[in-house]
Amino acid sequence: MESPLTQIHIPLGQSLDDWNEAYAKVERYLTALRLRNKFLLGQYVYRILGRATRRARTETGVAPTELAMEEAVKAINDWVGQVLGSDVADTPHRIATQGRLAMLLADVPGKWQELFLAPGPWPPEFLKAMRESYLRAGPDFQISSMQPRPIDLGPIHTLTTLNKRPYLRMMVVWLLLLAVAVKVWFLTH
Repeated sequence: MESPLTQIHIPLGQSLDDWNEAYAKVERYLTALRLRNKFLLGQYVYRILGRATRRARTETGVAPTELAMEEAVKAINDWVGQVLGSDVADTPHRIATQGRLAMLLADVPGKWQELFLAPGPWPPEFLKAMRESYLRAGPDFQISSMQPRPIDLGPIHTLTTLNKRPYLRMMVVWLLLLAVAVKVWFLTH
């Protein structure tokens, strides 16, 4: 059996530390998708890094971490598009969101971790779970316009516009209470 490391050839002039960082980022990204099996996780990371190193030969000015993450997102989007039967080119952002949601709701990391990024054909129960699991946000969005309305400042605004001295009555009540308190104090001492 051939080692996955023999499939990855780091282009000359690039740092092994940069590719190590790219490995770590792709691994964390796949772990964030709840993939926990270390063996499968390692295979996925090496496959994605292999694609990134092939791109690195032609795109010399791009950082390895950037290439690796672009390849990770592209690999997942392509796979999800095939599983869901959607064209990734038509709806790249929607398929990314829809696919990740479908993966989590269908519990791909828990039940079908070995099918992640695997080419088809897939089991019918897996396809059914993936295709039926994502949520629909409701009716299609419609364009609407909002007209600005005056801001309602509530009772403060009403008090200040109706009465020029809004605190006069409150001050009189407090002064009366203070006078009563002083009188009670003098009577008791």
